Amino acid sequence: MSLPPALAEIVDDFAAVGDSDRVTMLLEFAGELPDLPDDLRTEAMEPVPECQSPVFLSVDADDPGSVRLFFSAPREAPTTRGFASILHQGLDGASAAEILAVPGDFYHDLGLAAAVSPLRLRGMAGMLGRIKSQVRAQTGAGPAGTGSATPPAGSPTSD
Repeated sequence: MSLPPALAEIVDDFAAVGDSDRVTMLLEFAGELPDLPDDLRTEAMEPVPECQSPVFLSVDADDPGSVRLFFSAPREAPTTRGFASILHQGLDGASAAEILAVPGDFYHDLGLAAAVSPLRLRGMAGMLGRIKSQVRAQTGAGPAGTGSATPPAGSPTSD
């Protein structure tokens, strides 16, 4: 699996603990999601409809060598915030090529399937798919396909 070093470390950390500790780690990540910069408003961000909770993201790939990611997720949705924080901590500052190489189903390796519903996990896939889509659009990278995490149209996904 091709993961940027920070994301690979997060996956390894989750793999090293038991199921109940994974949930605790996810909740810890939820508390670590940074606030949006003052100049970025939720209204200007892309919604992630694959999530039941109102999640918004913004990608700045002006420098393809160091892509910046921003998320807005409500504190009342700790699972969603945790997923957003994992993606932020694992991908913020990674290159466009590294982000596009992340397998769309990497989240399975977090080992959360026993504690989090498949619909919620697919919400994380939706976030990754939208990040990749914005990276491709901003950098002129090839078409969707390599590791795309965007579920097929009509897929029952939520978070």
